Amino acid sequence: MSVRIGINPLTWTNDDMPELGAETSLDTCLSEGKEAGYAGFELGNKFPRDPAVLGPILEAQGLRLVSGWFSGRLLERSVEAEIEAIQGHLTLLKSLGATAMVYCEVTGCVHGERDTPVSKRPVLAAEQWAELGAKLNQVAEYTLAQGVKIAYHHHMGTVVQTEADIDHLMANTHEAVGLLLDTGHLTYAGGDPVAVQQRHAKRINHVHCKDIRRAVLDEMLNRDSSFLNSVLAGVFTVPGDGCVDYPKIFQGLKAADYSGWLVVEAEQDPAVAHPLTYAKLGYKNLRELCAGADLEVLV
Repeated sequence: MSVRIGINPLTWTNDDMPELGAETSLDTCLSEGKEAGYAGFELGNKFPRDPAVLGPILEAQGLRLVSGWFSGRLLERSVEAEIEAIQGHLTLLKSLGATAMVYCEVTGCVHGERDTPVSKRPVLAAEQWAELGAKLNQVAEYTLAQGVKIAYHHHMGTVVQTEADIDHLMANTHEAVGLLLDTGHLTYAGGDPVAVQQRHAKRINHVHCKDIRRAVLDEMLNRDSSFLNSVLAGVFTVPGDGCVDYPKIFQGLKAADYSGWLVVEAEQDPAVAHPLTYAKLGYKNLRELCAGADLEVLV
């Protein structure tokens, strides 16, 4: 099995805090990503959402569309309303050849609120897991029939944040619902990405590679910080530049015959963490990790 290495534009310009990297153009993001070695990009707030417009832009840089985030609201709207809301995003992904949709339930989420600690995030009652799972199964079956599989993103400040939350989600959904393994978010949440990769290996269809600066995380947890203040403090970095045990994770991906994208997604302040420098470091480290695990990298 083989993998491709992509990147999220958060390295250059932030979706949750648009003032970070506001002056950086889409062309700069794409050209520097290509220079660093990446084969594709996930969507960001500066990307056109018309496939007829975005397609030629990516093609001119020799890049693929990897995936893109969708903010789900199944806890507050019907399956039919969710499917209607997802149409434009789904069309963009499938038109440009992306086969995974980054999906996150954001009802009540706090990760975009700079003054709200992640400790105030919403928590599901026991009976709500079955409701969310049943609805998500239906949406996932619909997108899969269109050739795009949901990759559920466990995320700080949302209803699916912890290792236990992931287990609940997987237990209440079926194979149509894929799992996005985000090593940084899971470590931030106190979970073990190695254990989760091994336990849910067959469900993982997308991987976000972000590392954690342990000393910064400890300080942010001690301060009961918000997600955005933690980002600004430098809690995240590119893979191989923090405390996550990537060699074990990559060994697990190899053992599970993982075939998909490995995406550098490291929210940092671009005024502090020079984007091209960190993009190159992330790519270099991922190539070395793939080589160490005997994972073939397609370009």
